Amino acid sequence: MNLSERLAGATADAPVPIRETPSIVVAEPDKADATPAVDALLDLKARVGATLFERLGTRLADPNLGEADLLIFARDVLTEIVEAEQVPLSAPERQRLIQQISDDVLGYGPLQPLLDDPSLSEIMVNGPDQIYVERAGQLTLTSSRFRSEDQLRRVIEKIVSRVGRRIDESSPLVDARLEDGSRVNAVIPPLAVNGSSLTIRKFAADPLTVDDLIGFGSLSPEMSELLEACVKAHLNVIVSGGTGTGKTTLLNVLSSFIPRGERIITIEDAVELQLQQDHVVRLESRPANIEGKGEIAIRDLLKNSLRMRPDRIVVGEVRGGEALDMLQAMNTGHDGSLSTVHANSPRDAIARLETLVLMAGMDLPLRAIREQIASAVDVVVQLTRLRDGSRRVTHVTEVQGMEGDIVTLQDAFVFDYSAGMDAAGRFLGKAVPTGVRPRFIDRFSELGIPVSPRVFDAGGRF
Repeated sequence: MNLSERLAGATADAPVPIRETPSIVVAEPDKADATPAVDALLDLKARVGATLFERLGTRLADPNLGEADLLIFARDVLTEIVEAEQVPLSAPERQRLIQQISDDVLGYGPLQPLLDDPSLSEIMVNGPDQIYVERAGQLTLTSSRFRSEDQLRRVIEKIVSRVGRRIDESSPLVDARLEDGSRVNAVIPPLAVNGSSLTIRKFAADPLTVDDLIGFGSLSPEMSELLEACVKAHLNVIVSGGTGTGKTTLLNVLSSFIPRGERIITIEDAVELQLQQDHVVRLESRPANIEGKGEIAIRDLLKNSLRMRPDRIVVGEVRGGEALDMLQAMNTGHDGSLSTVHANSPRDAIARLETLVLMAGMDLPLRAIREQIASAVDVVVQLTRLRDGSRRVTHVTEVQGMEGDIVTLQDAFVFDYSAGMDAAGRFLGKAVPTGVRPRFIDRFSELGIPVSPRVFDAGGRF
């Protein structure tokens, strides 16, 4: 969707743009409490928005004018219009007014300043009157709000339409993404009872590196050395964790260890991974159309990827029957595959994979499923979001095989909770080696991948 369509969408329900949609830096009072000054501000915004739309004119449909250039031109015109109004505003107030109108017409209204704030990691809209944000792992209620449910719905529709998705009463929930890759989930009435819900998981413009995670305390240097060796040795790795623990971020970091000369195919519901290699094919699932046809599921993409000569298959998340296809791919010559799964511990991750395989609809005995898992998965990396808001790798666990009907696991690293917490309530502990050398160390030796002896030095802790 080009900028012309975005502006047209912003004015679909009003004779002039943004008449119904004043931007918000602070929450506006209810109509019952409106003052003449507030009404004058709303009228000013409506007049300026209408004049801006008229002044842009045919430039909106000019194919030779890029969106960035049009945005710069629109901001210049907007500045002239505000100055021509001769409203008694201070310079900061004038700039704030220009920014508010620009956000309303060209951006995402009250969400725009939040999206532009690099310190925020998540934005949660619970209806038009309540917007929460996550900063440094802590949730905070903001003073921002939408003026109406209609404005919130238009912002949602603008987001989802840009990635070819739709949202309406017949399809009231959707996963989408913003231009920067940020993950978006939207739910509208009748499923969302108190007004439309919008959740945006922001991603950094520059993907986090392994050094960043070490600096944050999420990984230790020894753990990163082991994981890098695992990826280079083509071990199959499952990243396990709950919602918001940083699975996608860690998957990006692990993928950075993949040698540049390999062909990588990523498969996701909504494209989020930010791989830095050159030879990457990105596949995205597609929901059914309004007639209920045309759906392309993760499982379909995974089957097709096997015909695309992949060296690595990276599945953003397994959450259904595609788990069986992924395990079969890992067992049939596609070593070094990476994926994530929702689970609270490495043992739970194995159980979760068993359940997901059963969802494939194949009448397989449980032992056969467990043998597939034990043969396919080499390493489970467990992420946990601690009470202090930090995200830590709490386990690096080897899948050793089967003993009877049980998949046997052996921890190489375990988070040390015994260190306690500091005065600010932050955990002092870190993941420490158990001293047990995984069996796949022999594979490292065969491939000539060096690993320092200190990686497995427990230092008498276990």
